[in-house]
Amino acid sequence: MSTIARRLAVAAAAALTTIALAACSGSAGGATGRFIPGGPVTMLVPFGAGGGSDASGRAIASGLEEITGSTITVENREGGSGAVGYSYFLGKRGNGNVLLPAETALLALPLTQDVQFDYTKFTPIMKLGDDYTLLVVPADAPYQTCPDVIDAVRQRDMFAGVSGATSHDEVIFRLIEQDQGVTFDRVPFESGGELIAALLGGQIQIANLSPSEVIGQLESGDLKALCATSEERYTDDRLKDVPTAKEQGIDVAFAQFRSVIAPGGISEEARTYWIDAARKYEQTPGYRAYIDENLMQPNVSYGDDFRAFLDDSNATLSEVLAR
Repeated sequence: MSTIARRLAVAAAAALTTIALAACSGSAGGATGRFIPGGPVTMLVPFGAGGGSDASGRAIASGLEEITGSTITVENREGGSGAVGYSYFLGKRGNGNVLLPAETALLALPLTQDVQFDYTKFTPIMKLGDDYTLLVVPADAPYQTCPDVIDAVRQRDMFAGVSGATSHDEVIFRLIEQDQGVTFDRVPFESGGELIAALLGGQIQIANLSPSEVIGQLESGDLKALCATSEERYTDDRLKDVPTAKEQGIDVAFAQFRSVIAPGGISEEARTYWIDAARKYEQTPGYRAYIDENLMQPNVSYGDDFRAFLDDSNATLSEVLAR
């Protein structure tokens, strides 16, 4: 090969290498300054199918699929009251192709269990809204109000189901105990679906669940709601007659937040990509349908504002769970 031919060959190889590197970086940020998910995206749900977290994850996945054009697969990794899923998610540091529908367990788990993560290890994307809950019992239970339950607990043991020892419903029961000076016996489950089955089967006597989890059983007459742990009554026709706990003399109101987070250590381009996609999702009929169908309050924040909310909520929960 002549000298000129060798020089041309080297130049051609260098050009091909440059093109290949540029193509690779364009799919995940890199030198182009852009982020596009490279392949399928996973929505990792840290609880079992059938509960509020699962419903949240599937709604967000569906909405973001439409916005981004990416395929988003929902994967349930339950166990340890959410600790298994969150711990697995911690190992996805730097991976912009994984998301998680977070809720109160994100804060409560590190405050009460020996886990390797806390909320500061992850990247806040969007807080979708507030999900208040209902105290529910079987339809044939001899209780008509939440004070009826408090009176019963003072006289005998009552088994309350919770979807994990650090879940939102656990927080609610702790707040009620602190306000009323009583103690419930806890039975932990891995999801709202399991909890409802136990309530209907008589293994527990009371539960605290999101309306979206129990509206079917309330409408069928299998369960009844005694009070809502919200500041005001629901406006939905199906729940507007359910009084708040505060109306019944129990000074408790606490919302489970619904949100989506990304792993820690992702690029600023990936963070911006998902926040922008989430902002677009908020403007869609799908987001509005999710809020309405799940009887939630659309209290939205993004990125740094969402992080500030987590800071405040973590301080509040630290006080509640330390008592």
